[in-house]
Amino acid sequence: MKDFFEGIQYLFEHVLFVPLHALRELELQSWWAANTLNWLFIIICMCAIVYWILQLKKYNEEGAENKSITAHSFLK
Repeated sequence: MKDFFEGIQYLFEHVLFVPLHALRELELQSWWAANTLNWLFIIICMCAIVYWILQLKKYNEEGAENKSITAHSFLK
């Protein structure tokens, strides 16, 4: 059983975390380069939020939603 858990340890430390170790080494040389991935995720999330809000606005302007008090069974 010990070998099983040591295998999991090896997988995470020497295989799956290699990109994160490379980013940690890169941060010592350039903070901006190391955080490029974070900025990319932030930009993607901001675009998704803007798209979502625009779709909600479009759907709301169409008036397709039933806003009567009996629209949902839990509101009765």
